[in-house]
Amino acid sequence: MIALKDIAKIADVSISTVSNVLNGRKNVGRETRERILRICEEYGYDTSGAGKKAKAGQSNTVLFIFSDFDRDFYMKIIEGISDCLTENGFNLVVCTNKSSADFMRASFAGGAICLDGSMTDAFLAEVVAKEMPVVVMDRIMEGGQANAKSVVVDNYPVMCELVQALVDRGMKRFGYIGGMSHTLDNKERFAGFADTLANNRMTFDQKYYYHGNYRENSGYQAAKLMLLSNDLPDVVVCANDSMALGAIKAFEEHRVRVPADVSVTGFDDSAIAEMAGLTTVAIPRYESGYIAAKKLLELIGGQAAETGPFKMGASIRWRKTVK
Repeated sequence: MIALKDIAKIADVSISTVSNVLNGRKNVGRETRERILRICEEYGYDTSGAGKKAKAGQSNTVLFIFSDFDRDFYMKIIEGISDCLTENGFNLVVCTNKSSADFMRASFAGGAICLDGSMTDAFLAEVVAKEMPVVVMDRIMEGGQANAKSVVVDNYPVMCELVQALVDRGMKRFGYIGGMSHTLDNKERFAGFADTLANNRMTFDQKYYYHGNYRENSGYQAAKLMLLSNDLPDVVVCANDSMALGAIKAFEEHRVRVPADVSVTGFDDSAIAEMAGLTTVAIPRYESGYIAAKKLLELIGGQAAETGPFKMGASIRWRKTVK
């Protein structure tokens, strides 16, 4: 997917210049304008949404709401959201759950993208009922609200693929470090993990399930508990990269070799995971942000949301933490 920043790089101009051209502003010279439009056509860049504005009397500001500063993958998501909104002449305000409720009103924002597990479905439904379009990225909105859309990762099939590959590599005893149990991500990832083991007629012992909260320290503590049991599994599958890196830190402190003594996998493919050589599942974070913003703009423009959530595919990155 070619993005606004790619068009700007090819044309050797700023992103704001490309945005001005696509939104019909007159502050760009004719030669530059024609060059940008020619590049868009050559690379198949969709300009059909260019110049789209908020409805009369509606704010052209969009909120992105999230709750956890500890996870670096938010930056790519925000980049994707920002590029899409900039292309279409909308502004972006990034806020956390502590301040978001104050901003989620039509007089301030034309719509919101929510990636905040602490914001309840009931509150979001109330916001949507007041005719503020909302796209959620961490759950599937129930009830079929006409002014809401879900953009989520398709966790289940890629987790099945990962666990099946581990089984095929000869792994027999599996450990699992889960995230917060109420989250859609953890439910789907564990379901893929457990179902794949069952399909291979392998029994998963619940004593090897350790609860975490997606933060590195919870993975560290889970691995410490495994070490105390003196009964390590062949592989520890973690519901995200931060917990996997915490587990590896604990193992290394006790001179347990990864992957010679125990293999470890993550989920997300954060920048630090790549540097650490962590086997993980790569989520298209930039693309998910871009698509979430695109779906929100469709709602703001009055287009009915398609039935069901938009699910993003993911892929495995095999690295040195699996033998």
